[in-house]
Amino acid sequence: MSSYLIKVTEQYRCDSEAEAIQLVESAKKSKQYTVIKSSNEIKTVKSKGEVIDEYHRVMITKEFNSEKEPDSYVMPIYEEDYENDDSSES
Repeated sequence: MSSYLIKVTEQYRCDSEAEAIQLVESAKKSKQYTVIKSSNEIKTVKSKGEVIDEYHRVMITKEFNSEKEPDSYVMPIYEEDYENDDSSES
């Protein structure tokens, strides 16, 4: 029996609308998958009723294989960027 990755939904936080749009457009250009759904929602962070931060939550659903007739094996690789991680400093 084989296991095929059919689709994934990824969620991102972007600082600006332009960055969110660029992220979705970049994903749509990929030849490794098909973007079947995307959304961009403005979220706010409030403290004591006052808006203290605003960001864009971007959701992208990527389809790698047809569920009825998958034709490729896909193994996602997620890498972390430790460049900005202060916990790695001694």
